[in-house]
Amino acid sequence: MALALDPATRRIDDGTVLVGGAPLRLMRLTAAGARLVDRFASGEPVPAARTGQRLARRLLDAGMAHPRLAGVAAQFVAADVAVVIPVRDRDAGLTRTLDLLGQVGEVVVVDDGSSDPAAIEATVARAGSHVRLVRHDTSRGPAAARNTGWRAATATPPVIAFVDADVEPEAGWLPELLAHLADPAVAAVAPRVAPVASSTTPAWLAAYEQVRSPLDLGPDEATVRPGSRVPYVPTAALLVRRDALAASGGFDEAMPHGEDVDLVWRLAAAGSTVRYEPRAVVRHPVRPGLPAWLRQRYDYGSSAAPLAVRHHGAVAPLTVSGWSAAAWGLVAAGAPAAGVALGAASTAALAPKLANLCHPWREAVRLAGLGNLYAGRQVADALRRAWFPLAVPLALHRRSRPALAAALVVPALIESIERRPRLDVLRWTTLRLVDDLAYGAGLWAGSVAARTTAALRPAFSGRFPPPDPAGG
Repeated sequence: MALALDPATRRIDDGTVLVGGAPLRLMRLTAAGARLVDRFASGEPVPAARTGQRLARRLLDAGMAHPRLAGVAAQFVAADVAVVIPVRDRDAGLTRTLDLLGQVGEVVVVDDGSSDPAAIEATVARAGSHVRLVRHDTSRGPAAARNTGWRAATATPPVIAFVDADVEPEAGWLPELLAHLADPAVAAVAPRVAPVASSTTPAWLAAYEQVRSPLDLGPDEATVRPGSRVPYVPTAALLVRRDALAASGGFDEAMPHGEDVDLVWRLAAAGSTVRYEPRAVVRHPVRPGLPAWLRQRYDYGSSAAPLAVRHHGAVAPLTVSGWSAAAWGLVAAGAPAAGVALGAASTAALAPKLANLCHPWREAVRLAGLGNLYAGRQVADALRRAWFPLAVPLALHRRSRPALAAALVVPALIESIERRPRLDVLRWTTLRLVDDLAYGAGLWAGSVAARTTAALRPAFSGRFPPPDPAGG
C-alpha cells in the first residue's frame, strides 16, 4: 500500500521531525527515515524492506499517516461477508436496508422481540433466499441480537458486517471498507454514518443533526481508539474480521448502551487496528422529534460510567495537562490575569525540553500556547456536559460569572462559525446546550447506577510526550 500524511501532521527541522498524531506527539527521524517519508509523500508504495515496513506501521499507529489502498489486491470480496441486521418493530426501515445492501454472501436478520413478528417475517421473505431470520421471543437488547446474528451465520464467513435496520448504505460502501482488510493489522473498519431526515423530523432538528450528529464522525479518516481524533465508531455500520470478533467474545450483553464502543476499544486494547473510512458512507435517519432525540443523548451519556469501569481512563470528561487545568481553574475562580501568567509560564517551561529542535521557542509557543487555548474549550465542554452541577456555585460567585457565561455560550458560537448550521444563532446555541445537558443527565444517572465516579473524574497528562526514538 501507499501512505498519505495526515493533513494535521507537520514536518519541521528540514523534514527530520514530525509533529502530529492523536494524542499529539513528536517523532524524530533518521536521515534514512526522512527520505522514506519523502517517498511516502510522493505516492510511492511502502517498500518491502523491514525498515520501511516498520516506519510505515509507526506512522499509521500514531495517526500521522493513513493508508492509500488503490491497486492493493483485496483479501476479501462481498461474497465473503455475512451481514447481521438486528431489528425490533422497524419493518419499513428493514426493507430499505435490505434493498440497498447490495450483493453479499449472507444476511442474518435478528428479530429482537418485535411486537409484530409477522411483519418482520414477511419483509425477510420478500428479500430472497440469501436472507435468514432468527428470532428472540423477548427483547434481549442490541448486543445480544448482534451476537446471535454473527454466531448464526451458516458458512462461517471471514467477515461480519453489522448494519442497523433503517441504515441506507450508499453504492460502493462495502468494497471501500473491505480494502482495509488487506492490512493484516486491521480487525475492523467503519464507514461515515451521515444523517438523513425523515418526513416527521422537524426542520430545526434536521438542521442541527446535519452538522452535529453523534453518529457522524466527520470527513477525516483516522485510527479509532481512546484519545484519537475519532475515539469510537458506532455499530450502525461496522465491518469486523470474524476471528477477531470470536477472540474478543463478541459484544458485552450486560451493556444496554455503549456496547459498540466497548467492542471497538477491546479490539484496540488487544493490539488490533480499527479504522474509520469516511469515503464509505451509509445514511441513518435522524430521530423523529425532540423526546426521542433527548432520549438518545441521555442513553449515550448513561453508557459512560460502565465504559469507564471497563476501560480505565478512556472516558474522562476532560483530559488536559496539569498546567492547563490550573490556568483555567484560575480563570474560573475570577483571576484571569493569574491564569494567563501561568499559561505563559508553562510555555516558557516547555522550550528547554525542545532544545534539540531548530526553533524550540517557536514550537513551544505553538504547542503549549495553542494547547492552553484549546484546553479552555475542553474545560468549557466538560463543565456543560459532565460538571454542570458546578454551575450553581460558580454563578453565586460574582467574579466567576463571566467565565461561566463564556463556558456556556462561547463554544457554541465558535462551532456555529466552524460548522455553519442552517439555524439562527439563538436556536443553535440553545440546542447545543440542551444536547449537552441531556447527555450530562444520562452521565450522572449512569454513574449513580454503577456506583462510580470514574466517568466524572478528569485525567491529567504531561504537557508534551517525550520524542519518539529515531524512525527509519
